[in-house]
Amino acid sequence: MVSIGKRDNMWLHASCKLEFEIPVATPFILMLRPRSGSQQWVAREQYVLSPSVSAIEFTDQFGNLCQRLVAPAGPFSVQTAFDIEVADSSDVAPGAPFVPVEQLPDQTLPFLFPSRYCESDRFSQMAAALVEGVNPGYDQCVKIVEYIQNSLTYAPGEGQELISATEVNQKSQAVCRDMAHLGIACCRALSIPARMVVGYLESLQPMDLHAWFEAYVDGRWYTFDPTQTTLAGGRVAIAYGRDAADVAIYTQFGDPVEILNMEVRVEQISEPVE
Repeated sequence: MVSIGKRDNMWLHASCKLEFEIPVATPFILMLRPRSGSQQWVAREQYVLSPSVSAIEFTDQFGNLCQRLVAPAGPFSVQTAFDIEVADSSDVAPGAPFVPVEQLPDQTLPFLFPSRYCESDRFSQMAAALVEGVNPGYDQCVKIVEYIQNSLTYAPGEGQELISATEVNQKSQAVCRDMAHLGIACCRALSIPARMVVGYLESLQPMDLHAWFEAYVDGRWYTFDPTQTTLAGGRVAIAYGRDAADVAIYTQFGDPVEILNMEVRVEQISEPVE
């Protein structure tokens, strides 16, 4: 068992089912498996492809578990389910200090640069103005989250088109992914490494896959979620990346494929299901 720290933990049973109608044999890359680590421990897992096809698993540059396969023509579904132990609250650290760039670990450096949906080079002046007079580090990230919450209304299910942080900043409402992009861009503009996380949130309503971001201060990653008024626990991380381009739960190649249905369930359990 991997220790998750001094916090209380909870057990969750989570599942995701994707159903497609495949016109011709189509290559896919899936990103649906959580990995165990310091913040979560996978006790039991099920992964079913229907019809059954061979798949190859690999680990991408961010450590995400990815599955590569060719889906046959006709109905095709992917169903995953797992029991996982996670923290029942997210760590907070008011006053945690900024880490100078020259002291950052090498693995955090990719999360400092502008990326496709997080054009941090366009937010330097705005981010500096937002955090004026605020201690560098964690407190600056909190200020950025407050700005996003005061500027945007969280509207789950409303944003199907991927847009960048610059475009998000011109709107009045946004989905979780868009709000995370804006937070990441502003943090990076202040030389704070920030990365996107996609996964599950036990208390989310309506239930769906969820996105938030993490920022690196005081030698570790901390969770920030502009969609939530409090930093709820019960989070399951599936994928990490620079922005949404890196954390798609599925990517298909070739002619467009219609997804017929996506069903996500998360429930708290007392212990792993036998």
